[in-house]
Amino acid sequence: MLIGVLALQGAFREHQYSLEKCGVSIRQVRKPPELEGIEALVIPGGESTTMGKLLNSFSLMEPIINLAKQGMPILGTCAGLIMLAKCIRNSRQETLALMDIKVERNAFGRQVDSFETDLDIPVLGAEPFRAVFIRAPYIAEVSEGVDILARCDDKIVCARQGRFLVAAFHPELTDDLRMHRYFIENVVK
Repeated sequence: MLIGVLALQGAFREHQYSLEKCGVSIRQVRKPPELEGIEALVIPGGESTTMGKLLNSFSLMEPIINLAKQGMPILGTCAGLIMLAKCIRNSRQETLALMDIKVERNAFGRQVDSFETDLDIPVLGAEPFRAVFIRAPYIAEVSEGVDILARCDDKIVCARQGRFLVAAFHPELTDDLRMHRYFIENVVK
């Protein structure tokens, strides 16, 4: 299995290490030809406004949208969640607009408000998942067909819609590989 990791900015190396530990091959994606032959894509955390601009500058926006519409699975974490959303509250930022969700950016506060907490994510098993939130968004609204996988207090922080999986937190910043394994085994396969 070959999974692409969008490598324009953000925590792409950490996702690469986590996926390699799960036994899959990785290709860093910076240009459209690097999308050829991948079976799935990971869009890491980072800064979503910058990421959107870079996707356009490197002519990646349309090819990713086209591959997603053909069924390519995508995992988006933090800024990646924002990039997959069809709507961002109080923003006209361009996104891939693939998931029927509305998000709130920086919803948990600024950088100094970053935190870790244990989340119950039943699809990952009974053991709580240690989640790292850094200037994290949350999902404010979901449409029919979007499965809510986890909440932090009353905020939706993990969801799945068919071949798309999103998390407001950074699973790649922990040693817990369950989120990456879930993506590989249940979303990609």
